[in-house]
Amino acid sequence: MSLSNDLKADLYSQCMAYVNQRIDTARQALNEAQESANAEEKSSAGDKYETGRAMAHLEREKALGQLNEGLKMKTALEKVSIENKDGEVRLGSIVFTSTTNFYLAISAGKLLSGGVEFIALAPASPVGALLMGRKKRDQFVFNNQTWVIKDIK
Repeated sequence: MSLSNDLKADLYSQCMAYVNQRIDTARQALNEAQESANAEEKSSAGDKYETGRAMAHLEREKALGQLNEGLKMKTALEKVSIENKDGEVRLGSIVFTSTTNFYLAISAGKLLSGGVEFIALAPASPVGALLMGRKKRDQFVFNNQTWVIKDIK
């Protein structure tokens, strides 16, 4: 395995850990909301019961939305490949620019690998969309700043 593939494997692993943590947190929140709703059924009747029940339902819906988002991210991440033979930016590419290093996979924020900082972003994000299909030495403008692609792995 090459150095760039090791780097990609590390960044991929960090993204997968990020996604799994989001999914676990959402599942825990979903379980807690369900337990809260069940406890409300056992409490006193009346307005207090209805309010508590509604709050538990809202928390459950919120947790369910977060769980679905986490599962979508995991599905997107599973499509990432570490191969990039043509030197064009695509899903799974590591892009070194004049100012920032990017890993195109999912929007997971800052990652650190080998002492180097990367921003994990989705291809559909504003910068990700500008990067897709570009090649080494291409330039693009984002927020009135010109960026130069130095290398693609």
